[in-house]
Amino acid sequence: QVQLVESGGGLVQAGGSLRLSCAASGRSVGNYAMGWFRQAPGQERDFVAAINWSGGNTYYADSVKGRFTISRDNAKKTVYLQMNSLKPEDTAVYYCASTSYYSLRSRSGEYDYWGQGTQVTVSS
Repeated sequence: QVQLVESGGGLVQAGGSLRLSCAASGRSVGNYAMGWFRQAPGQERDFVAAINWSGGNTYYADSVKGRFTISRDNAKKTVYLQMNSLKPEDTAVYYCASTSYYSLRSRSGEYDYWGQGTQVTVSS
């Protein structure tokens, strides 16, 4: 079992920054890839970013590439999502997820455990 708890969401103006954190407990998540997804009202849950077990490889959705950075600290069992140059269209609930794969995954169905989500609202 893995428990994931996100934090760091909030209200920010367009162009601003936020840093999301995802604290993990349970199995050794340091051995597995992690990801961030987001879901806006009335829309499907979309992939945002993923990071492999070591942190050496990352992958981003085109919509956030160059603005968001995913990272991890396995000693702290924490994954981060640094979000810069935020846009109103980034408004969503952001979810952290853990997979049983070592390598990058972008499909929600490949993730086993999910956090409760944290709201990010970007005002124009």
